[in-house]
Amino acid sequence: MGARGRGRRAGGRWRRREGRSFAPSFPLHQIMLFGKISWRLCGLKKLPWSCDSRYFWGWLNAVFNKVDYERIKDVGPDRAASEWLLRCGAMVRYHGQERWQKDYNNLPTGPLDKYKIQAIDATDSCIMSIGFDHMEGLQHVEKIRLCKCHYIEDHCLERLGQLENLQKSMLEMEIISCGNITDKGIIALHHLRKLKYLLLSDLPGIRDKENLVQAFKTALPSLELKLDLK
Repeated sequence: MGARGRGRRAGGRWRRREGRSFAPSFPLHQIMLFGKISWRLCGLKKLPWSCDSRYFWGWLNAVFNKVDYERIKDVGPDRAASEWLLRCGAMVRYHGQERWQKDYNNLPTGPLDKYKIQAIDATDSCIMSIGFDHMEGLQHVEKIRLCKCHYIEDHCLERLGQLENLQKSMLEMEIISCGNITDKGIIALHHLRKLKYLLLSDLPGIRDKENLVQAFKTALPSLELKLDLK
């Protein structure tokens, strides 16, 4: 959300995800960025391998999540957020379309107000908190799936819950196999006052299921909460 399969949730809300390009080319405005990546990679050769790998991928993922506020002004929040999400390995679906956008190089062009993100599937992506300012201007997001997102932490969910646009638009959310999420982050989602469906699965950081259930019953009485937690 070599091809990587994506499961479909009951009710058909999520479609199967097929192959993704792992080595896309990038627009001209990012070429210098990758020059810097190559330069930094050469400098890592002297480090021990264990440190080398961990440092490089952590640094590279942070680069992919960096917010370019001028870019947001130039192309609009939906286009800039699409670039961020696909750059990090996620997918987006636009309002009024059935097809998921998963290839950075094939993002549609046209009027800035034509393509509005309606759904986000961040399965196996490297999105992290420093990139979440990309979400601030999105006004049409109804569904978000976070599955096996190793960089997602409580602060990310707290940030989502604070965004006024998402409080008005979000209807469905799935959080699966995100090991850094705890009760604190999940509770913050009660601010998404229009949320109708929430799936929580394989989240070892959650300690008090009963408290979560009661909190959402009080804050969002019409919410369909599904738990698959040990």
